[in-house]
Amino acid sequence: MNVSIGINPITWSNDDLQYVGANNSLEKCLREAAAAGYAGLELGHKFPRDPAVLKPLLEEHGLSLVSGWYSGELLRRSAAEEIGAIGKHADLLCAMGCKVLIFAEVTGCIHSNKDIRLSRRPNLHATQWQSFGERMSAVAAYCADRGLALCYHHHMGTVVQSRADIDALMNSSSDEVRLLVDTGHAYFAGADPVQLVDDYTGRIGHVHCKDVRDPVMRQCQNRDSSFLDAVLDGVFTVPGDGDVDYERFFTALRKAAYEGWIVVEAEQDPAVAPPDYYASLGYRNLARLSAA
Repeated sequence: MNVSIGINPITWSNDDLQYVGANNSLEKCLREAAAAGYAGLELGHKFPRDPAVLKPLLEEHGLSLVSGWYSGELLRRSAAEEIGAIGKHADLLCAMGCKVLIFAEVTGCIHSNKDIRLSRRPNLHATQWQSFGERMSAVAAYCADRGLALCYHHHMGTVVQSRADIDALMNSSSDEVRLLVDTGHAYFAGADPVQLVDDYTGRIGHVHCKDVRDPVMRQCQNRDSSFLDAVLDGVFTVPGDGDVDYERFFTALRKAAYEGWIVVEAEQDPAVAPPDYYASLGYRNLARLSAA
């Protein structure tokens, strides 16, 4: 497979719960990611946003910037307003040579609030999808003009969580809106990540690989936990360490002729899950799967 293997710094520190992994420095993250074999990282809250500072910092460790999450608010902004808001983030990604911009709609989202149960996540009415998709298409066209593929990140606790949500977004938007397939979020939401790859071949622009521990997921679903409580309880782990069928998933990626980044994004509490161990485990499993 013509892929590069990257990792998200959420293995070392959590963007939504910044006290989690607060003692892990950016230097430790970069050093251990490089030692594990990764080619690049996505942005995290400890990363400098000045390319003149960030580029030599990554190059010192032989790493590239893969991309970075952008929190969109298209449900309460016009496309023009969103384009104005996203410009600085796009500038950084372009300056760093990135080809992908990760977009997630966060209006009304509850994934970053430890006190709100997942059942209270926002939902769009059927009549809202078309206008949302049209605005998303306009932002994607702007990104494409900048040389960036807008890749939509479906995510627990947001308006695009379930398979039905993903279908509604894809059906109401242009082909310039690409799909980021996240194996862990799909599995947690009851969607088959393999079926997503099969059904949206040609629109898959980015891949996040996290695994799911079924017993923890079922317990969290039974308790109607918040998303962050589920994370702290250990619902996610690195690919190959849980219950997602990664052999099937990589067969689907290979059939779809996917090219680009595959990124380990497995948020765990680093005090419980040592980052160097899990980063190495995730890399070895993805290297084996992509070479098979």
